[in-house]
Amino acid sequence: PTNSFRPDYIMCDFIVNTERKGIFMMHETNEKKPEKPCRACMDFQTWAKRQMEAFSEKEQKKSEQTSNANNIQQSCPLDKDELGSKTWAFLHTMVAYYPDHPNEKQKADVNSFFDTFSKFYPCNICAEDLQKQFKHSPPQTESQEKLSQWLCRIHNEVNKKLGKPEFDCKLVNQRWRDGWLDGSCD
Repeated sequence: PTNSFRPDYIMCDFIVNTERKGIFMMHETNEKKPEKPCRACMDFQTWAKRQMEAFSEKEQKKSEQTSNANNIQQSCPLDKDELGSKTWAFLHTMVAYYPDHPNEKQKADVNSFFDTFSKFYPCNICAEDLQKQFKHSPPQTESQEKLSQWLCRIHNEVNKKLGKPEFDCKLVNQRWRDGWLDGSCD
């Protein structure tokens, strides 16, 4: 139940040490406008909105400079690690939305996709390894669950070869389709 008396915005009438990490309390300027939003005095959406509005011009300029540097870096070709990470994200997301009950054409299409994908993947060593894995363990196209589990196992095989931790395949739909049960993706 919501409190109908609760205002959207309240000025805190006390000063706190704004240097403490994670504490954002409200205090007034000469113009009686808030400098920093007070998380304890308003609902989260209002607080978050006010928090974004509280950036100073100096911080915004610094952010713009960082953004320009990042844009230059982001416009560079992907290296092997970036390509792999983004490719796995795409593949897991794609199979997360594969039908629960695919028809024969969908099954054939996804098999064809993985076959073609493994032949044209830009990293030759990776492509050859995928082709071997797909021959040893072809895509399981009977349902979204089977295909997602199959891809998770393939990904874990690659992770083992690279000395990376394995992913718990029971969590694959939470990670790539539904979001975590704790609501952190909502």
